Amino acid sequence: MKRLGLLASASALIFILTAYSDGGLGVISASSWGQESMAGEDQTIELSFWTFGNTNYEELAQAYMQEHPHIRINIRHSRDQAAHHNELTARLAAGSGAPDIFQLDIGYIQRFIHAEDRFHNLNDLGAKSVRDRYPDWVWEAAASADGSFQFGLPADIGPTVAYYRADLVEQAGLPAEPASFSEAISTWDEFVHMARRFKEQTGKPFVDSWEGIFRIVRDQAEEEIYYSEDDGSFIGDRNPQVKRAYDLAALGIREGWIYGAGPGPEEWAQGASDGGFAVVPGPVWLLEAIRSHAPDTAGLWRVAQLPEGSANWGGSILVLPRGGQHPEEAYAWVEWLVSRDHQLASFLRSGMMPSIPDLYEAPEFRSHRDEFLGGQASAEEFGKAARSVKPVYYGPLHDQTDAYIMAALRNVEELGADPDAEWLSALEKIRRFVLHS
Repeated sequence: MKRLGLLASASALIFILTAYSDGGLGVISASSWGQESMAGEDQTIELSFWTFGNTNYEELAQAYMQEHPHIRINIRHSRDQAAHHNELTARLAAGSGAPDIFQLDIGYIQRFIHAEDRFHNLNDLGAKSVRDRYPDWVWEAAASADGSFQFGLPADIGPTVAYYRADLVEQAGLPAEPASFSEAISTWDEFVHMARRFKEQTGKPFVDSWEGIFRIVRDQAEEEIYYSEDDGSFIGDRNPQVKRAYDLAALGIREGWIYGAGPGPEEWAQGASDGGFAVVPGPVWLLEAIRSHAPDTAGLWRVAQLPEGSANWGGSILVLPRGGQHPEEAYAWVEWLVSRDHQLASFLRSGMMPSIPDLYEAPEFRSHRDEFLGGQASAEEFGKAARSVKPVYYGPLHDQTDAYIMAALRNVEELGADPDAEWLSALEKIRRFVLHS
């Protein structure tokens, strides 16, 4: 099976780390890191753990420390995902100050995955014993190409679903129950048909964001997106799924059934609160954003399946930077934290989608009902979406390439530019970029 991953070149990583070294320190070799040691049970061990986003890790850390009184876990939590990862980059470049454990968003793996001398290989600490818990695509996202170096343990994943306002859909005379809604949009053509009907009946956009539509359809590609895994060549100009994703997003913009703003901006929060749109296609974890930005809409939302299967968007892994003095104790805590029972606790408390698929059949998972989603058994929908995710290869130049396509769609939205002309212009820019990379 082909390997999923956002792989950065070693030279690109060295450039990043050097840039953060203030010009004088250069790139720090593995030999400059502190010596590792295993402490005895009578010695207090302090572990630093940097986290981000919505987690229940503080609560679980307290439980772990009660079971292991010689362990102290100090958590530093960040709400700024970019700053969180930039700080690790800076500490790695300086050669000191990195935490014992770091929660790494899957989207940032490309920045670090080839810096193997700066991280502990979890295969050396026991990770092979838990390999069978995870699907191949989840495990391999955090591994070297040959599988010899395991970068981290998967903590959560981001299968995509369709969140929607059942009241608005019903008012438009459209199927509003989750099963019937899913069936009515089982293909993207049917999705467009329903979007047009909703717009005709209500005068409002159907979907919140063209970015969500584009990303999800793009990642429903067969195995590869912009680059060939075999030889690294650019294939985005002849991958029909990329063009399909672009055309669908551009169509929604031009026909007015896409609201426009992505999650985060004030206008999106306003639209979620006042019914400015009906559907939010996105990952499981996006529910927390809807819940926090539109609390007065509790009970009005439901979750359904997206057309033609799910895609993965986000999630995190737990890695051990080499600066830590107690890798064995750090790994023991990480393995405990992402065990089956504790992933279930993280889902129930914080909405973190488990990366262990056996949980999706567990009664405690399947019976979970969310009052914000009208008391729906939402976990069943999440599990169904997770099982339909197919692995795709991104390649080392994915993010830069994607930025050109996104810029083209932004021009269509903000400038009223011609989609076909923007597509051709983006491809030309990408080809020049690849030529000089």
